[in-house]
Amino acid sequence: SGSRGRGTRGSNLRVKLKLNFEEIAKGATKTIKVKKHIKCTTCQGSGAKDKNSVQTCTGCGGSGQVRKVQNTFLGQMQTVTTCPTCNGEGTTVTAKCTACKGEGRVYGEETVTIDIPAGVQEGMQLSIGGKGNAGERGGSPGDLIVLIEEEPHAQLHRDGLNVAFDLHISFPDAVFGTQVEVPTIDGRAKIKIPAGTQSGKIFRLKGKGFPQVNGYEKGDQLIQVNIWTPQHVSADEKEILEKMQGSPNFEPKPEKNEKSFFDKVREMFN
Repeated sequence: SGSRGRGTRGSNLRVKLKLNFEEIAKGATKTIKVKKHIKCTTCQGSGAKDKNSVQTCTGCGGSGQVRKVQNTFLGQMQTVTTCPTCNGEGTTVTAKCTACKGEGRVYGEETVTIDIPAGVQEGMQLSIGGKGNAGERGGSPGDLIVLIEEEPHAQLHRDGLNVAFDLHISFPDAVFGTQVEVPTIDGRAKIKIPAGTQSGKIFRLKGKGFPQVNGYEKGDQLIQVNIWTPQHVSADEKEILEKMQGSPNFEPKPEKNEKSFFDKVREMFN
């Protein structure tokens, strides 16, 4: 039941909304069609056939409440309850609207525009006031609850505000150094791989991550280098590799102060 002259409030409605990395990074305006209860246009939500069919409730005189006086040993006690005749609405309908059968709402579809702030995350909920189900007989509408879902990226991986990318380079490129193009959440970026780069090395692109929702912080893009080992080599290549095998330059010499993989990851995400 609602307050005087108002029907029952509509229920909240939940919808899922899938966003890609670019939409999450920049924010987006999405237009969606929502199936729900909408206000009956025939009776403008009153539930009545016409204006003459809405009458002041005789049970409560339009207040939506009834007072009862009871005699107790302490004297007279007055209690106020919701009027059972009109369910607290203050009016009664003598002839119902045929389009909505007196409910003041019908099942239909509405187009809703949603403004998504930049930096939202999977599982986050946005509430849009008054865009849920229409109320009964002129009652206020419920809210639309939008549940955010993340569309996985083909190459990038999200970790909070940071973005991670696995870069695979060839053994000669690791030895001589190279320049490569990597995907980011807003286009592509060039990075320089210095000569002698080790597998597992992590490069950081500052500010190339996700923004904080309604905040000033911005994450980074972390690029981990993986040196690709060929599985098939030609006879000539095999000969060259066999010559290199005995060379002291190709003996692994990890530096004493070199951090382990776990230390690197811990550092990057702290």
